[in-house]
Amino acid sequence: MKTNKISIIVPCYNEEGSIVEMYRRVVAVFKKLPSYTFELLYVDNASKDNSEKHYTNLAKKDKRVGVIIMSRNFGSPQSSFVAGLDYCTGEAAVLLHGDIQDPPEMIGAFIQKWEGGYDVVYGVRKLRKGYGVLWNVLYKGFYFLLNKLAYINIPLNAGEFSLVDRAVIRELIALDEYDYYLRCLRAYVGFKQVGINYIRGARTSGTSTESFWTGLWWAKTILINFSFKPLEWISAMAFFVMIFTFVLMAINLVMILMFHNSPKGIPTIVILILFLGGVQLLSLSVIAEYLAKIFLEVKRRPRYIVRKTVNIKKTVNSKQ
Repeated sequence: MKTNKISIIVPCYNEEGSIVEMYRRVVAVFKKLPSYTFELLYVDNASKDNSEKHYTNLAKKDKRVGVIIMSRNFGSPQSSFVAGLDYCTGEAAVLLHGDIQDPPEMIGAFIQKWEGGYDVVYGVRKLRKGYGVLWNVLYKGFYFLLNKLAYINIPLNAGEFSLVDRAVIRELIALDEYDYYLRCLRAYVGFKQVGINYIRGARTSGTSTESFWTGLWWAKTILINFSFKPLEWISAMAFFVMIFTFVLMAINLVMILMFHNSPKGIPTIVILILFLGGVQLLSLSVIAEYLAKIFLEVKRRPRYIVRKTVNIKKTVNSKQ
């Protein structure tokens, strides 16, 4: 039976300056949506600041606020999103980052599209405030590259900020992957989807853990998880090197037969050895990336472990 209840899932790490503000803005949004109720689930990734105190105070004042606190830091917000999806009870869930760069005020527009028959409504970042021109160009370049290389159609410039229907939630939590990337798996499960353009705001409190190197690492990891192209490139490179080697052998043989004084010596051999050695090392490194992913997946370790919950009695949607 439909309850018109929306779950707001908010992963946080050291976001004490944004917790109360997020609550205030979510409450303000639903005051304009009288036909809907909500639950606000803060999923804390073992913060080191005073976040837990703020969560607890809000949860005491308002039973619509639930808190999930991890036993340790599990890295990216992906584990926190999975935990939120496991525990949420709404007919749909809205995924928001705790830094409030994605505006909660978009929830109304998301719900409107959802009421129109869409199962997934995601935000499309037309601009990122607080980022320089270079960062915006790099982000757009990455999404363009991902869209071209991935074996599924992944929307450009779309992060986790979205609304997903209960049917989609069931499919997302059924994907028992350790290396979980919600923005890509959301595209993988399909259903009727639509994007809404918005401007991503700048961070107003706290310190971002994002850097060029972490961004590069995540870009590489996502590409490895959702594209076979690097492996195909190895095959193409091997074929090219083989043809190139045969051509050089033929040229060398002709020169020896026709020109007895043709150049010979160590440099040519050294260059060829270095070239082939570089190709082999590059190929092995790409294969190693895929092996590492298999290594993580076959262990079947839990994607998160909960230390404490507030206003939440049990896991709703999974065996976690």
